[in-house]
Amino acid sequence: MAGGGGNRFWPVTRESRPKQFINSIGTSLLRAAYERFVGIVPEENILIITQERFQDTVRGIVPELPPDNLLLEPYVRKTGPCLAYATYSILQRDPDAVLAVTPCDLMIADRGKFRSTLEEAFEYVREQDVLMFLGVKPLRSDPGYGYIQVQGGRHAVQPGRPAAVKSFMEKPSEDLARVFVKSGEFLWNSGIFTCQADVLRAEMEEYMPQITCQFDGWQGAIGTPAQHDFVEHAYSGCDKLSIDYGVMEKTSRAMVWPAEFGWSDIDSWKTLWDSYPEKDGDANLISGGTATLSGARKNIIVERNPGKLVALCGLDDYMVIDTDDVLFICPRDDARYQAFLSGIDRSGRE
Repeated sequence: MAGGGGNRFWPVTRESRPKQFINSIGTSLLRAAYERFVGIVPEENILIITQERFQDTVRGIVPELPPDNLLLEPYVRKTGPCLAYATYSILQRDPDAVLAVTPCDLMIADRGKFRSTLEEAFEYVREQDVLMFLGVKPLRSDPGYGYIQVQGGRHAVQPGRPAAVKSFMEKPSEDLARVFVKSGEFLWNSGIFTCQADVLRAEMEEYMPQITCQFDGWQGAIGTPAQHDFVEHAYSGCDKLSIDYGVMEKTSRAMVWPAEFGWSDIDSWKTLWDSYPEKDGDANLISGGTATLSGARKNIIVERNPGKLVALCGLDDYMVIDTDDVLFICPRDDARYQAFLSGIDRSGRE
């Protein structure tokens, strides 16, 4: 899934080029996600779904993607309609397909463990009619992540042993996140899950019929010249609904596979700094340009001009981000960053 918008990494990102397309980790998050699945599934079976307005960007980043494997959303409608469209497209190709769903804005440190975990989960869901989430052992009490509670308490959380899901919790308070981690019965929700395509279809049609009914007649339209008009008409009638609220919090088929493969959800400059392994000896994250630092620690330095020198002296915990049209200097603090962006929006500088 690569259709999100927004400016979580402004001024590097813009509404026309959101975070999944920028080279924030040496390559784009989209490219990294694509390459993560090469070798796990055949390349001809990798589908990318994005907004129609981003199609040229996606084709530039993944030029080897077959044209029919790029699914285009005419409108932003969250992950419910997105996965309805993708699931019906997969079922049209193979009624017995097993699928894996992933957002592209993730970092995975250990690709070998990720591959072995996903392959084991694939084998499980081929035989069981379940929705299998990959849950990650929390490294800290982070209120910015979603959590999955396991049935059976902390003793049910065993790497490589699937467990039934008791509940989902999206972005709890800091105090509640600390309780979750201390209990030992919660995992971070990686956003990645696998299941039989027909099982996901059945659960969506049961729990979010207001979405799936818009796709009535998909069998005769998807994969034909009528697909574009059919999808546009379907999306025009869809509410904005996430798959989490639409299905996952209601289904009795949800299970979780506890895993450890170095997962991070890259949704802010803070999480990028937290997750990025290649910092210098003073914990500075430096991307592009040339940096000369003296007494500078824990900064994020982004220079889009490769020939430019960035010199910092005595600066700690800041972001210094230089693009073609914006120089941005701000404490490396999510709350102040978001407040600043909100102020720009209110001043008419969207």
